[in-house]
Amino acid sequence: MFTQLNPPLPLETPKGAGLAYGVIDYGPDYDLLWVVFDDATGECWTWANPKVRAVKNITMGRRTDAGVMHPRLSPLPTNNGASAG
Repeated sequence: MFTQLNPPLPLETPKGAGLAYGVIDYGPDYDLLWVVFDDATGECWTWANPKVRAVKNITMGRRTDAGVMHPRLSPLPTNNGASAG
């Protein structure tokens, strides 16, 4: 099954940043295949799910800083005992 993405999703691929315009799903025994147009060259590549990553987005908690975990995976920062009013 081919699903067109609207809007396209920005992804990082082995060839660099690009926009995913579609995803191909062959079923439970296969990785999803992302149809991505490369930002630098305009080339269209299809990448298996393990080869792509979401781009950095601080608002969504996706950072590229080493050692920074996704906020849902790490404990919330404490406010040194202060209570929320």
